[in-house]
Amino acid sequence: MKKQSNCISQNLTALRQYHKYSQEEVAEKIGVSRQTVAKWEAGETMPDLLNCDALASLYDVSLDDFIHFNPKEEQMPIPPKGKHLFGTVKVGERGQIVLPKKAREVFHINPGDLLVVLGDENPASAGIALISGDTILQNIAFLKDILDTDEKEEIP
Repeated sequence: MKKQSNCISQNLTALRQYHKYSQEEVAEKIGVSRQTVAKWEAGETMPDLLNCDALASLYDVSLDDFIHFNPKEEQMPIPPKGKHLFGTVKVGERGQIVLPKKAREVFHINPGDLLVVLGDENPASAGIALISGDTILQNIAFLKDILDTDEKEEIP
């Protein structure tokens, strides 16, 4: 319980500072006193479930991450809701990479699954993205159905 309390207090302090809120502002936004926020951040007390939910919403993080994310263990700050940083991978001599286990679990990626590799060369947003092949194929089929429907409706 002490470890979890420590995670919550660390997350509270880090998120408040990141969002540039004072303890008074946080207290006002969720309906508690500034002293209550100070005690949570010091690890003297813990917010109840309703306040945890309000704080997670205020900071746009998942309730699970708010409660369990350990920034010291992960060596990074708590991520926004739905965003992940799974770590780093090395590219092998033939271009192969191994996706971290947690990434495969979160996105339900299994051996033999088809992934589409997208890229952006723009220096301001350069990067590579992986998208499930099923997602792309479903969206292509959906778009094709819409286009086919539109064409049929326009023909007198």
